[in-house]
Order: sequence, then C-alpha cells, then structure tokens
Amino acid sequence: MDHTRRSVWLKVAVLFLIATQLRTEALVIEASGPQTVQKAEGESVNLVCKYTLEAVDTGELDIEWSNVSPDPTQKDNLILSYTVTETHHYDTSLSKRLKFSTDPRNGDASITISELRASDRGTYQCKVKKAPGADMRKVTLDVQTPPSSPKCWVEGAEEKGGSVSLRCKSSKGSIPLSYVWKRETGGAMPTTATQDAETGELLIKNHTDSYTGTYTCEVKNNVGTAQCKYVLRAYNPTNKVGVIVGAVIGALLLLLLLLFLIWLLLCCCHKKRYQKEAANEIREDVAAPESRPPSRQSSRQSSAVGYRTHHGVQYTPVSRQQSSVNGSRSIYRAGSEAASTAGNRVASLEYDHQYGYAV
Repeated sequence: MDHTRRSVWLKVAVLFLIATQLRTEALVIEASGPQTVQKAEGESVNLVCKYTLEAVDTGELDIEWSNVSPDPTQKDNLILSYTVTETHHYDTSLSKRLKFSTDPRNGDASITISELRASDRGTYQCKVKKAPGADMRKVTLDVQTPPSSPKCWVEGAEEKGGSVSLRCKSSKGSIPLSYVWKRETGGAMPTTATQDAETGELLIKNHTDSYTGTYTCEVKNNVGTAQCKYVLRAYNPTNKVGVIVGAVIGALLLLLLLLFLIWLLLCCCHKKRYQKEAANEIREDVAAPESRPPSRQSSRQSSAVGYRTHHGVQYTPVSRQQSSVNGSRSIYRAGSEAASTAGNRVASLEYDHQYGYAV
C-alpha cells in the first residue's frame, strides 16, 4: 500500500516538474522598450514587441495587434494579424500607415505607424502564439500636437515711466504649454520684469529707454517648441488733455458735416417736389387748341346753302362783320342794294350761328 502511494506521488511530482519546465521554457515576449510612448502628430512611431521561442513551441506562429478599448465591457479592436501564410489589416484608417517593422518570423513582431494622428492615441496590445506557448504585451501611445508659432504683441502704450505688458500666445498645442520670455538684444532682462509661464505675459514696470530691444518668447510642450519676437520701444508720455480736446473738436465737426448733408438732402427733395407740382399746374391751365377757322369762301358757300330763301327777298353777300354788344356771337347784316321789283322795303337780316341761317 505504501509502495503504491509512493509511486503515485512520484508520478505527480514528475508531472508537476515537467509542467513547470514547459511553462518556463515556453514562448516569452521580452519586456524591452517603454510602456508609454509620446510622439507628435505627423511623426512615425515603433511599438516594440520582441519574443523568444523555445524548442517546445512547435505549433503555427500566430501574431495579433489590437487597440485595447478603454471600456472594459467592450471588446478590443483587432487591427493587424499575421500567420505563416498571410497578413490581414482590419482598420481602414490604419491600413496604409501600419506595417510590421521586420519579418515577424524572426522573433520581432514590432509594428510601425507613420503619419500619426490624434485619433491614434490609445493602448495597443501585442499577442504572440505558437503552441503550446503564448504571451502578450501592452504599449500606450500618446499622440500630442506640437505648439503652433505663437503671436507676440504688447498691451497698452510703450510709454516711459509706465508699465508695459508683453504678451505671447500659441493657438494650437497639447497642454501643458510653457512660455518663457528672453531678452535677445539690449542686455539682461529688466530687474522690474516678472513673467507668467502659463499665460505668457511679461510685465515690465517703470519702463525706460534702457529696457528697449528685442524680446523672444518661446513656447514648448512634450513634443515640440516654437517662438516669436517683439521689438520693444520707449515713447514719451502723450498729452492726454490735447488728445481729448482734439477728439471732441473732431466729433463736433463730424456732427456739423452730418447736419449739413441732411439739410442739403432735404433741400433737393423739396426742389424736386416743387418742380413736379408746377409741371402739373401748367398742364391743367393750358387751353385746348382752337380749331382752324374755315376759309371765307367755304363759309359763304355753307351759309348760302343753309339759308332758307324767302319769296320776294333778294340776298346779297355779307359785306362786313360786326361784333355784338355782349361779344358772344357775330352779327351779319345783309341788305338789298337795289330796289325790289315789287316795291317792297329792304329787309335787314341777322345770321344766327345756333340755327345756321339768317333770321
């Protein structure tokens, strides 16, 4: 019985030793290279994943690179895989920028990502399998934006005896951004100067001619630097009273000019309206054109045609035209210059325009 127990325990111990030996001598990924890599946009990065095989690792080589999801409840995003026969790309945004750095069969499964973008930030996992061995490693990639060229300017007047504030600001760049002012020409930094590395302000008190010169602002973060320059000058204080008086006079002149233009515009409008009304009145007062008077010969003929003849009366042409007392019509008189054969008296007749014959 004891012999049987000893035999069983011996077999268990041997199996344990064999399993331990296999686990120790199986595939191992080397812990080489940094766990976190910082790079600037547009650059290239090499994510290291070197492995070592043992004699017991006789299966097919299988390599996978994944982008680890920050949410533990979501699965990782597979981006690249390798087998003995083929290589697969799974992320279209990386397919043209992602490749193995060397031949993965030679113990190096590292990858290179070119033209880095801000969207490439994340944690990447390398997993190498060759049965019975398997191992994995994670690398965090931090893609940052280098600072853009800053803008340098001064706030307020560069007057002697006053305070001068030099400003420096970069519109782009991953935080934290650090600003540093330096005096390039003219000597050392003024003793009265103080600067803020976060806001980029350089404040100089009691400004004098000795503080003039070229000042350089340098902004930097973990992936890059940029700078700008400003030439500081010193001016005598301005006469503020004169400036105020000049501004008031200028405002008054501008107001007078505006009133004159308004008055001129009103005059032009009134003149146009008057001319229009005068033209309308002239049209209303104009009399209708008179018809052309008929000729004397035609009048005589028409008058002769329109007369009703009376028996025993001899008609002669009208010798003259007299005006009536009221001026409303013309009176025509006709008389007989010869005595009537019947011995009657001469008849005097008037031409009536209303009836068209003599009455």
